[in-house]
Amino acid sequence: MVEPDQPSTARMIDFWLGGEHHFPVDVAAARDFEQAYGPCEPVFRELRAFLGRAVRAMAARGVDSFLVFGAGVPTMGNVHEAAPDATVLYTDVDPVTIRLGQRLLAGSDRAGYGYGDATDIGTVDRAQLHRFVPGWGRRPVGVVFLGLAAFLDDETLARTLDELYEATAPGSLLAVDFDTEELAGFPAALAMMGPAFRMRPPAAFVPLLGRWTPTGDGIVPIARWRPDGPPAQVPDAFHGGVAVHSPAC
Repeated sequence: MVEPDQPSTARMIDFWLGGEHHFPVDVAAARDFEQAYGPCEPVFRELRAFLGRAVRAMAARGVDSFLVFGAGVPTMGNVHEAAPDATVLYTDVDPVTIRLGQRLLAGSDRAGYGYGDATDIGTVDRAQLHRFVPGWGRRPVGVVFLGLAAFLDDETLARTLDELYEATAPGSLLAVDFDTEELAGFPAALAMMGPAFRMRPPAAFVPLLGRWTPTGDGIVPIARWRPDGPPAQVPDAFHGGVAVHSPAC
């Protein structure tokens, strides 16, 4: 693979998670962000742990296929590792990340990787969708929507989640997270996130879900969502949870 000249958030996260699928440009960007904010490894390791807990909870409710938006690098405890008996379609919009994901999953018959823009579900390849998320629209599936809400304005986010609700069958589950106002105290780090980045107060999170109904756990700091033990002591940078395609949980 040709080494990219621009950093990728997905590969920066791989670096923070201790993975092997990143480049010097990603490490440099990650170090710059840490200089402005502080250690990111504990935060993103806890975010990945939340992903694992959410996926396992979805699988425990009978979900056996997942569509993942903004998937990043498909390793270090990603969805197909958290639910090894499920089928998974990872999608992203970054061509370098897509090629990397396809290379990593080349030997798998249960997980695939392709282009997909969360704000336009029609961009997902239909053949891949039906192969890796069989029964899409007819039986319950899992949708993973992590790391995306912060880069969508309220109107786009609400529309996108509503379109996903329309496209999925009753009983489907959505794993979602939101960025809090944590970075407001770190102006240099906030500037690095770019003008599209949106922080939100916790009171704004649930209304943006529209018809998706959070489980009884609510949308809470990720470390407090069904922790396996005492909640990890990390900055309150992300809230998250699982929501259901149904009138009630």
